[in-house]
Amino acid sequence: MKGSIRLGIALALFAVGACASLAVVYAITEERIAAQDQMALEASLQDLFPQGELFEDISASIASTNPGVTIQSAFLAKQGEASLGLAVKAAGPSYGGQAVLLVGVGLNRSIAGVRILELNDTAGLGANAKNPGYYVDKVNKVTFPGQFTGKFITDPFVVKSDVVAITASTITSTALTTIVKAAADSGALWLENSTLASPADVSSATSYSGSAASESAPETTGGN
Repeated sequence: MKGSIRLGIALALFAVGACASLAVVYAITEERIAAQDQMALEASLQDLFPQGELFEDISASIASTNPGVTIQSAFLAKQGEASLGLAVKAAGPSYGGQAVLLVGVGLNRSIAGVRILELNDTAGLGANAKNPGYYVDKVNKVTFPGQFTGKFITDPFVVKSDVVAITASTITSTALTTIVKAAADSGALWLENSTLASPADVSSATSYSGSAASESAPETTGGN
């Protein structure tokens, strides 16, 4: 009987110790992941706005224009006292779960660039969206997110129209395009409300709609 009690106590203590150890490991791992995510965000912000000297957090004053897309954070890029544009970190559903993108919006209401921070779609298909070696325009070596650079928020943002789809990954292409458009619209609305700058005359401007749009013709309409 006493042996059974001792064994029970020992097992209980072992379980408590194991749980405590797992909690410590989880806390340390969580901190490291958070630090890595922050470093990736900071690098992407600087990548979108190379002249940016300060990225002011304006997350509390921006809201999503699309109920299916969440604005996680937003930053006003500045060089000295001059504003350069807005970077919006947005999340939405994709084929493999949540996708997180960072979308730069210039003062002229065009896309300064798009960076994919998180994507869990099928390898070799939807995951090609974040593959720097996969091009939707092979001639000009333009990646899927790269094709949005220079597009104005007034553009259609329609896959297989002015947005070139990833081969056999229409669902991923549409999901990411939806996030880009929502982030851009939200950023542009914030800029308008902040009266930082009035929309530029974009009638003579050009945006990349992809001379490779014809490449989307053989696309399947299925998922990844």
